[in-house]
Amino acid sequence: MRCEAQIREKTDHTLSVQGQIPLWNHNMPEGPGPQDAEVITDKGSVTHISNPRLIVHQPSNPNGTAILVISGGGYAHIEMGKESTPAAQWLQSEGITAFELIYRLPQENWKTYNVPFEDAQRAMRLIRSVAKKYNIDPHKVGILGFSAGGHLAGFTSALPHKKLYQPVDETDSLSARPDFTGLIYPVISMLPPNNNTHSRKSIIGNKPALSVETAFSVEKQVTSDMPFTFLAQAQDDPISSVNNSILLYSALRKVNVPAEMHLFQTGGHGWGMGKKESPTASWPELFKAWAENNGFWK
Repeated sequence: MRCEAQIREKTDHTLSVQGQIPLWNHNMPEGPGPQDAEVITDKGSVTHISNPRLIVHQPSNPNGTAILVISGGGYAHIEMGKESTPAAQWLQSEGITAFELIYRLPQENWKTYNVPFEDAQRAMRLIRSVAKKYNIDPHKVGILGFSAGGHLAGFTSALPHKKLYQPVDETDSLSARPDFTGLIYPVISMLPPNNNTHSRKSIIGNKPALSVETAFSVEKQVTSDMPFTFLAQAQDDPISSVNNSILLYSALRKVNVPAEMHLFQTGGHGWGMGKKESPTASWPELFKAWAENNGFWK
């Protein structure tokens, strides 16, 4: 394993990174956090995160759309090598300005398990704060999450106005609401019978109160203000039951939020951009077509 400083030069080159934006500067809430150096494995799994940030993937000809990309990892690590990095690179190649989120993990010596949710809200606001610099339409800022990152993206989409931290600067006056949402094999519910994921344990522990399980179950937080939502999951997912996507889709339908869901017969979990020569490999183009049809992508 290597620390971030040791691999930064290689990472910046291979990812076509245009820069990194710290989320909090000197006003980060809920410290102190991990005391040892950040670790990124050879496969791109990140832990010991004390410097939450955005990694910017800027296209040569931006089309005005931006997407915050969030990897999973059960809220115990961040699988950027399998999920957010390939997705951000693909979006960049399509003219989207992609912002890869490196967020704090709740079990790494923070005062509250809210830290990833604080980081996601702050990230959405920061993207809008730099919209002019990166030629972004502030009304075309989406969010795309995988697995636990799908839970984080879904929570942010359902509760963008929930006050999770004290404002630290003018950026926090901007909206944290995504204009559109993509959730790929997401964790959604913390309630039985879908309460056996590592994500649930990392955030709310082994024996949380029912009220806490409900508060962190995205399907229970849906309102008519939720963004247009795209869902993709395999029916044989052994980690996050396909019922997660079905529950959220049903909740969105009940309040007339436009939603599109693709359920693949096979594919399992953790397929990132999709397994080659399998049905799951079609999700990026399905997502693109959906976003184009709804006016978020051109």
